[in-house]
Formats: sequence, C-alpha cells, structure tokens
Amino acid sequence: MSLEISKEFIEKIQTLIETKDDKALTYLLADEHYADIAELLDDLSFDQAIYIIKLLDSDKTSDILIELDEDTREKILENLSIKEIAEELEELDTDDAADMVAELPEERQARVISAIEDEEHKAEIEELLTYDEDTAGGLMAKELVKVYETWTVAGCLRRIRGQAKDVKRVHSIYVVNKEEQLIGRLSLKDLIIAKNDQKIGDIYISNVDSVHVNDDGEEIAKVMAKYDLEAIPVVDDNQVLLGRITIDDIVDVLKEEADKDYKLAAGITEDVEADDSILELTRARLPWLILGLFGGLGAVLIMEGFEEALKKYKDLFFFTPLIAAMAGNVGVQSSAIIVQGLANDTVKGSLFNRLLKEIGLSLINGFVLGIIVIASGYLMNLDLNFSVTVAISMLCVIIVAALIGTFVPIILDKRGIDPAIATGPFITTSNDIFGIFLFFYIAKLILGF
Repeated sequence: MSLEISKEFIEKIQTLIETKDDKALTYLLADEHYADIAELLDDLSFDQAIYIIKLLDSDKTSDILIELDEDTREKILENLSIKEIAEELEELDTDDAADMVAELPEERQARVISAIEDEEHKAEIEELLTYDEDTAGGLMAKELVKVYETWTVAGCLRRIRGQAKDVKRVHSIYVVNKEEQLIGRLSLKDLIIAKNDQKIGDIYISNVDSVHVNDDGEEIAKVMAKYDLEAIPVVDDNQVLLGRITIDDIVDVLKEEADKDYKLAAGITEDVEADDSILELTRARLPWLILGLFGGLGAVLIMEGFEEALKKYKDLFFFTPLIAAMAGNVGVQSSAIIVQGLANDTVKGSLFNRLLKEIGLSLINGFVLGIIVIASGYLMNLDLNFSVTVAISMLCVIIVAALIGTFVPIILDKRGIDPAIATGPFITTSNDIFGIFLFFYIAKLILGF
C-alpha cells in the first residue's frame, strides 16, 4: 500500500526533523517504499530532504535517489561528500550507479569512482560509462545469472544461489559456453526436474532473443514489446554475454522519448522544465516562434497579392481564419497519427497507398464540413455561389493539408530525422500558408476576379 502523504504527515516529519528525533523518524519511514519516500522529499524543503538522506541507511537512500527528479538528485549529490556518494553507489545495480555517476561534474566522477571499495562493482561501472547512454550498453546492468553448458544440474544450483543474491530480480538464467558466448537460456522448470548429474548442455533452450551492445534504446524497446519480454541479454560482436536490460529501464526510455516528442510537437527544441530559467525557456521556444512569425508574414504577402479580390469580395477576409485553422488542424491530426505509427513501428505498406487513403479520408471529411459551411452560409444570408466557393476551397485545403501531414513525417523518418519535429508549429505554419494560397486561388477561379 502506498504512503499517504497528507499535510498532517508532512508536518509530523518536519517536527521530527526540527527536534532531531532521529529514532522516531527512522522508525516512521522504516517500512515505507523508497518511491513513496522520494515523493515525500519533493514536499519538504531542501535542507529537510538532505537531513533524511543522511539519516537513513544507504541501502534505502540509494533507491530513493534514483527515484528523485534529476534536478533534485543533482542538488542533493552536490551536498553529499565523495565517501557518501560512493556508499550510495555500492548499494545500486551497476546501470543505476553508472547513470548517477554520469550526472556528476567531471571533476567529481573520478574521485567518487576511486572511493568505491568493491573493485568488481567499480570496474563494471567504469565499463558502462564507456557506452553511449542511449544504446544497449548504456542501458544494461551487469547483474545477471549465468551458467555454463558444461556444469551439472547439482553444481549449477549451488552456483545460482551465489549469483542470485546480487540480483534483485531473476528474470532469466542465461547459458554460455567456455568463451562466455551466449548460447541459450535455462528454464527453471527444466532445471528443477532434471537429474543432478545431467549437464546443462543437455537441457538448455537454444532459442534466446538478444540485442547488440550498440543497438539503439528505442529499437530495443520495440523488440521487448514485440516478444513480451521482461528482460533481454546484451551481447557484443562475438556474441559474448555482457549484461541484461530489464523492463524498468525500457519504461524510462519510452517515457523520455515521449517527453521529447511531445516537446518537439509543441515547438520546444530543448529539454526544459517548467521551473527552468527564463533564458533556457526562451532558447527552447523562440526558434519555432520565429518560424511561425515568418509563416504569418508569408500569409500576409499572399493576401496582399489578392488585394483586388478582397475589395470585391470582402467576405473572403472573414473566412480566411477558418481556412487557416482547418488546414492546421487537419495537418496536425494526420502528422500526429503518422508519428505515433512510426514510433510504434506500425506504419507499413507503400507511401502511395497511404497517401491514397488520406485522400479518401479527406474527401469524406471535407464533404461533410463543406455541407456544414454551405448550410451556415444560408443562415448568414450569404450568396450560394460564394458559400460553395468556400466549401470547395476548404475541401481542397483539407486534402493538401492531410497529404503534407502524412508525407513530411514519413520522409523525415526515412532520412533519419525525428518525425516528431514535423508536428506542431512546422505543419501548422506550412499548412496555413498553403491553405490561404489555395483558398484565394480557387476563389479566383470560381468567382472570376
């Protein structure tokens, strides 16, 4: 059951901190989950959060630190000594420990690593730091359970007990040969029912999914989702078993990617938070706003080119925002669906067939919306010929906007550019310009000005 962080509970914690009643405070938090305590720290002052971190044992505070927001964790680590940070790292799995070390300033990283007493743990952290953080090597943990094909079942069980004490969750037992190459996995059921003198090589399962150490995190997420895996082994060019990636690491990857895509779609070019400085927020938002400004100026120039039409048909001016809004909305809808499909690897088939499908969908939507426009024009006492002109223009604008919203993300993806950049301001601005141009051009053809 999760901890209920009520106002009364927070006040009680604060009182215990102020009175330095460490015994009562430790007892109160002893049975609470580290994720709940991390949430509690967000509601306390920074000094109070530091007090709790320094009070509790490292086996608990290490997990608390991992659960904290990155900026909060960075501030806390700045107030811990080299020795205190090293103690936290020794309690963490190697992947989490490497992530925490990577967040430290460069001048502290080497000092913290050198302060780790467990030489094997230290070496594994240093190895993980050599990989790019977005690859399998940067995501994997070194903790796993592996057995050799030459072991007997009895010997295997003894060694597994020794390995498992260092692994929080045993998802799989991996089988390697004498060259440390991954050759299969071991079923716990098969291990239990096998005879003690049987060789592991006689009972292991050779079919095992794995990823290369340099594979991209998003691609790994797709593999694990496709095969419904809780963990996946990581190998090098020679198929040597290096570590494993667990589902909790992949969830973090998906969350980070979703956050990035959401910001790109909203026209934010950098990783920023609501409480960042004005300068950082401005730098992240301004580029797309400049793009939007130039798009708006482009629309103004187009309208100036049809100045005579506006004098003769003044009502065209009042329908311009409607056309621009429909173009932008349709474009964002189409691009959002494509971007989501590309992220989930569900966009299949030829580009031509997909564009054809969008045309069909746009014809249906445009026809229905056109009928509504004509009916609205009748209620507004507008000339029928004028209402039909607006309806036809809107139909054409919707088709073009849908094609742009579909075509652009797919092309960006094929060129290795994040397709999320196509949504939001980019699609909206481009469709505004095309929409207004088409509106006036088609109106010119029909109304004859």
